[in-house]
Amino acid sequence: MKNFKKGSITLFMAALLMSFSNSLTALAAAPTAIDLLTADSFAVLGSSQVTNVPTSTITGNVGLTPAAGSFYQGVTTAQVNGTIYAVDGTGPTGAVVDPTLLTTARNDLTAAYIDAAGRTPTTTFVAADNQLGGQTLTAGVYRFGHATTANITAASPLRLDAQGDPTAVFIFQATSDLVTASGSVVQLINGAQACNVFWQVGSSATLGTNSTFKGTIMSLTSTVVTTGTNLEGRAMARNAAVTLDSNTITRPTCATTAGSSGSGGTGGGVTPGLPNTGEHNDGDFMWRIILPGVVIAGVAASYIVRRKKITMQSKW
Repeated sequence: MKNFKKGSITLFMAALLMSFSNSLTALAAAPTAIDLLTADSFAVLGSSQVTNVPTSTITGNVGLTPAAGSFYQGVTTAQVNGTIYAVDGTGPTGAVVDPTLLTTARNDLTAAYIDAAGRTPTTTFVAADNQLGGQTLTAGVYRFGHATTANITAASPLRLDAQGDPTAVFIFQATSDLVTASGSVVQLINGAQACNVFWQVGSSATLGTNSTFKGTIMSLTSTVVTTGTNLEGRAMARNAAVTLDSNTITRPTCATTAGSSGSGGTGGGVTPGLPNTGEHNDGDFMWRIILPGVVIAGVAASYIVRRKKITMQSKW
């Protein structure tokens, strides 16, 4: 009987240790958010040109560098709930001239791009058609190659599942281009937030007409948002143009525990808030790390006391 109890306690402690170890492994594997620094406040950031076919609605700052302000086309302050920044006085009427901010933001975008590209993939999708369409993905880093027609088709939404964790981070690495079909959808479920979704694109990104997309697009070359597309995220291009056409683009903010929102960085018309670090919150840490540890320690202490009592009784 004693051997049975001893064996049961040993198995129970082993199971708790395994659960604790799995919790640690899961937290270690979860990616942290990409830090955009000064680029965070921008909804649109282009390099050679920013063009727009009116009318678009943009919430967040708009920037163009190193190209002159004259390379803005169709972008007006009436369409931007934020600030339009230019490197000189040739930009749209009402634009703010701040070449220093723009240079810093572009450098921060480059650093963010390199960070995203250097993350170790959780899953790699081979070059094929519609690799991401129809998938339901949890937090992680996903690498994918060129698609024959589109990486996401209209008939196959991509679902990003946070599994109840609002800090869950999704990083996508496109080894070549990113193309979504007309009418395609990226859907956030179970607490996933657009502020924690990042797309690092090795060449150019093109979002199909009337599509719905989530996350920050960081293209090496160009970013094209075609007619009627709704983007909750950012359209950014390191070396070429950002092209818009009657779009709704909303710079994402992360919901905080207080029920407000924030994503770091500020700009005209953009409400400042708490920065998103991509780290797990204190409650998550408590339940997944500290609590299992306390349980294990308690069971171990109880076992030791019990063994001492048995030893003392045997001596008496």
